[in-house]
Amino acid sequence: MWKNKNVMLIFIGEFVVGVGLWLGIIGNLEFMQKHVPSDFVKSLILFSGLLASVIVSPISGRWIDTYAKKRILLYAGIGRICSVIFMLFALTYESIFLMVCFMISIQIAAAFYFPTLQAIIPLVVRDEKQLMTINGIHMNISALSRIAGTAFGGALLMITSLWALYIGAMIAYILLFLLTFFINIKEERRETRDEKKEKQRFTDIFPIVRQLPIVYIAIVLTIVPQLFIGGFNLMVINISELQHDPSIKGWLYTVEGIGFLCGAFFIKYVAREHAYVKWMYGLACFIAFAQLSLHFAHMKWVSLASFGLFGVCVGCFFPMVATIFQTNVPKTYHGRFFSFKNMFDRVTFQIVLLISGFLLDTIGLEHMVVLFGIFSFLLIMYTMFHKKEHILKSEGV
Repeated sequence: MWKNKNVMLIFIGEFVVGVGLWLGIIGNLEFMQKHVPSDFVKSLILFSGLLASVIVSPISGRWIDTYAKKRILLYAGIGRICSVIFMLFALTYESIFLMVCFMISIQIAAAFYFPTLQAIIPLVVRDEKQLMTINGIHMNISALSRIAGTAFGGALLMITSLWALYIGAMIAYILLFLLTFFINIKEERRETRDEKKEKQRFTDIFPIVRQLPIVYIAIVLTIVPQLFIGGFNLMVINISELQHDPSIKGWLYTVEGIGFLCGAFFIKYVAREHAYVKWMYGLACFIAFAQLSLHFAHMKWVSLASFGLFGVCVGCFFPMVATIFQTNVPKTYHGRFFSFKNMFDRVTFQIVLLISGFLLDTIGLEHMVVLFGIFSFLLIMYTMFHKKEHILKSEGV
């Protein structure tokens, strides 16, 4: 695996783009804290970019299954680089509108980049048995880049201005674009463009999902961590204000990132394919508990423990789910499926983001996390009672 040039380029690229992404996120949070007082308005700004990515997801799915995946990665890289220009102008003119333009453009690029990357991984892996390991390492690198990006971003904010963060993000996106040129992907010989357009329909993926119970249950259970992730940044801001400690923001990101690293390393050694469903249910329960425990977020050690537990659980959960999708969904549908999954995640994220902003402004963090935790357990119980028997039967457990 470590001798596979394509895999190594993907790993390096993930770290580079992750650092750039988190430099931008830290910059966005700082910019909004200075110019946007309402949590609900903050959520609307974040919502704008996510909505744009959802709108283009059906197009990206068809393109990924129709055209060369490497070319799509390169175009997405160009889009990322150009998007940062909007934010540089937003800093110059202190413009919320230009920040929204930045959010929209960078999320559209992401709507093409991330599903393509998920579709590429099974193509560059020589042995399908390595997928869980590679997905775990991929998630670990993502967590490392988050730690490095947030730490670097925090340090830059202390010694310089927001400009440095976005320039650093642009440099990272340029490096990713250059690395993409060296990836070699062996794809099946493609039919003519007209023949492909007639056959490739985004809606073709829905019957496939219905025919694969383990894929369906994995999609449904991803809503549980999304309830935490959707309001993640807003919760970090509120916990910082609740504890009157600006430094807790960096600690929460760091603890969650380290937990993610540990989880992704742990799951590849203990999980077996026949037990994936049981693991998913167990991890979903712990994630719901981590959310509930934030009711006591005014206590520093509780908030750190909650974010750490969440990090470990999602570090286990997401590599497992990615492996399930890559091995169970036919490769000819990977582009459309991962675009659909990306769209599903982003719609869920948008809903949670808007609800989080509204609830934080109205009932506060302590009551919001209780509502989300209870809903998570209700969702787990629903899927368990109505779907688990069918899923286990299909797996032969």
